[in-house]
Amino acid sequence: MLCLTLSGRTIEDNLKQLDDAVAFVSIARLCCDCLDRDQLGRVGDLVAGTKYPLILSCRRLSDGGRWTGTERERADLLCSLVVQGFKYIEIDSSLKRPRLEELCKVHNVRIIRTFRDGEGVPPDLFIKTARLAAKGDIPQLIVNPRGIGDLCTVFRIRQELASVPEKIIVTEGPFGIPGRILYRLTGSMIGYCSYDSSIPDGVLDPQILSRLYRADSIGPETAVYGVIGNPVYHSVSPGIHNPGFRALGMDAVYVPFLTDSVRAFFKLAEQLDIRGFSVTTPFKKEVLPYLGKGARDIKLIGSCNTLIRVPNLWKGINTDYHGFLTMCGQFIVPGSNAIVIGAGGAAASVVWALKSSGCKVVILNRNPDHARRLGEYAMCQWDSLENAGKYSGTASFIVQATNVGMAPLEGTDPVPTLEFTGKEMVCELVYNPVHTAFLSRAEKAGCKVFYGIDLILTQARLQFAAFAGQSYPEGARPMLQASVRVG
Repeated sequence: MLCLTLSGRTIEDNLKQLDDAVAFVSIARLCCDCLDRDQLGRVGDLVAGTKYPLILSCRRLSDGGRWTGTERERADLLCSLVVQGFKYIEIDSSLKRPRLEELCKVHNVRIIRTFRDGEGVPPDLFIKTARLAAKGDIPQLIVNPRGIGDLCTVFRIRQELASVPEKIIVTEGPFGIPGRILYRLTGSMIGYCSYDSSIPDGVLDPQILSRLYRADSIGPETAVYGVIGNPVYHSVSPGIHNPGFRALGMDAVYVPFLTDSVRAFFKLAEQLDIRGFSVTTPFKKEVLPYLGKGARDIKLIGSCNTLIRVPNLWKGINTDYHGFLTMCGQFIVPGSNAIVIGAGGAAASVVWALKSSGCKVVILNRNPDHARRLGEYAMCQWDSLENAGKYSGTASFIVQATNVGMAPLEGTDPVPTLEFTGKEMVCELVYNPVHTAFLSRAEKAGCKVFYGIDLILTQARLQFAAFAGQSYPEGARPMLQASVRVG
């Protein structure tokens, strides 16, 4: 079940949230710690005004809630509210109030016994869950994965605790977002969502979780795909691939994975039987040792942005390279000069695409050692970004292939000293935001420009064909905005 966390200050606010989510959720949780004090006496109106089964919750500040009163006051409040028609109540594993538990029995309210670790994933996680379940309560584990390795532990819960059929698993923090989307693969009976981004449950809103990710329909047979990177939640790729899968009627989902270790992610990929994934900054070179099979261009470029599971190994392809040529190839003049700003995996793909089209390429990078290594490998001229100004007016094609311009560097121009004459063709690889300072300056000068969002759509369609085995459906409607709220 998808559960809407209600965090409004008034009963009317919460009823409005319920009405907005009517098509997406099956249950709701009232955070009475978020209510104004004068609204606590009206909680019965909320219970009477909704068809949903409701969970009663009152969280302390230390647990991510907003309750500032004493523990006695909190227990008394829960006792007064639990009798008003709630189906469930959250009770901390540390809260010992026999009267509250007796009231739950009398009024047939199921107890969700909650353990929270805001610092990570405890090594005795499975033991703690079993102990919470031993009394007949529903165990709820709220953990904060600190990396992909912790996420591997969380996704083992379903297998390790198959004997505990009723349990709730909540993964907080940036690394926990895949656990929210794939909550059913952790064995959790509930996945939380909210319209309020200021609370721990506000990372995913109901419409995104239900319509984009189809989180309540994911099961053991669902094919899992994804994108890895750091950062990654700016990615619009989930909004491209998931509508494509849905249009074809495929039981598949595409999930963003913030990644701190490529090695750990490959372990998670085996655990979840991930069928394929996209690769973004900074891992396009790091994935190369894990490939059992790669196209000729992968070996030449030394960068891979797409991996597909084939029998007994991973196959790599580079849709950055092919996508760039598909979009820009007809405008590239053989024998002309080109400038590539950056020296990472995406830049390497563009350099080789331009060289294969007969261009003479100059690589400019903030770190000259990186520019030199790519330049020597690709047999191109290279220089420091500090010297960009001397290349003004020397190239007919300029490609910006760094992450400067996207969060947290919005509005920043990576090469303010490189001037445009208006005759250049300028391509920006940053796609979120669509209009960067670099691209806006090129447009103002009269240059023909290529947007990063058009390139991401082009290369994503090539990826989709590799994942799904067929072309991206014409009837699919991509959702071109970041699908996760972070920070």
